[in-house]
Amino acid sequence: MAIPFKRSAIIALAATIGLLSSGAHAEGKISIAQQFGIGYLILDVVRDQKLIEKHGKEQGIDIEVDWNSISGATAMNEALLAGALDVVSAGVPPMLTIWDRTKGKQNVKAIASLGSMPNYLLTNNPNVKTLKDFTDKDRIAVPAAGVGFQSRTLQIETAKEFGNENFKKFDNISVSLPHPDATSALISGGSEITSHFSSPPFQYQALENKNVHKVLSSYDVLGGQATFNVLYTTEKFHDENPKTYKAFYDALAEAEKIIKADKPAAAQTYIRVEQSKLALPFVEKIVSDPEIDFTITPQRTFIYAEKLQELGVLKNKAASWKDYFFEEAHGGAGS
Repeated sequence: MAIPFKRSAIIALAATIGLLSSGAHAEGKISIAQQFGIGYLILDVVRDQKLIEKHGKEQGIDIEVDWNSISGATAMNEALLAGALDVVSAGVPPMLTIWDRTKGKQNVKAIASLGSMPNYLLTNNPNVKTLKDFTDKDRIAVPAAGVGFQSRTLQIETAKEFGNENFKKFDNISVSLPHPDATSALISGGSEITSHFSSPPFQYQALENKNVHKVLSSYDVLGGQATFNVLYTTEKFHDENPKTYKAFYDALAEAEKIIKADKPAAAQTYIRVEQSKLALPFVEKIVSDPEIDFTITPQRTFIYAEKLQELGVLKNKAASWKDYFFEEAHGGAGS
């Protein structure tokens, strides 16, 4: 099966900053970056149906939306702090890292969840059944080695298995690689990549290959359904662009309702916006998976905040999930 590639250009960080570094946008403009996979379906719906523009008009403003694609949380965070982007997206741990580092300065916080979905640690090595079976000969592909959602989730589980002092045990065999490339390597075999901490839809695609099996799910680590990706921005953008921010948040909320009302149509949107080569029934199956919830309400994010602070990754201790989400998200039953 062909691997789906997003047709919009992947912007290297330097190029991003060079092209977009005009500083904070005035009210009525927003630049957004997303990564790859069905975890960004809410944004695909927002983009496809021009929901930001729609909600902007309801407030009497025309909003210019600039969409970008970047692979990896590190590039996302650097672009946000450089002023190259207004809103970025990544897993919960990278968001918490930048919240921690900018507390009292840029004060970066999360806007909303993009949904709860499991991420699977996969391997084509038949000898690897549990974490204890990995050796120095294995290589685990992740989008952002050591710092991304997959790496931090692996570190938390590693701390459980091997003790907190060894939580970085598998960092030395982790390799940064975008999900599409890692999926190709895992399926084809013959490369140094023997494992991939994947995400939807790539993990389901890889599991169709008889040589690939699951070692671990992020839900196993977190104790149930949990937020995968979040959107986040700086306090400056939040405070200086109230109408644009509200239009964006309202657009996200509407996209959630649209997806839940008609999942087959949402699957079609994913294929159209991402220009994916995946079969529609395959995408429909993923969108309808009971393990997946396309919701803007954060779920089990505080587990990361607590554990990463305990491991010394975060300096600041959050009292609750509301400490690192802007107030617009506080009305839901988050966690």
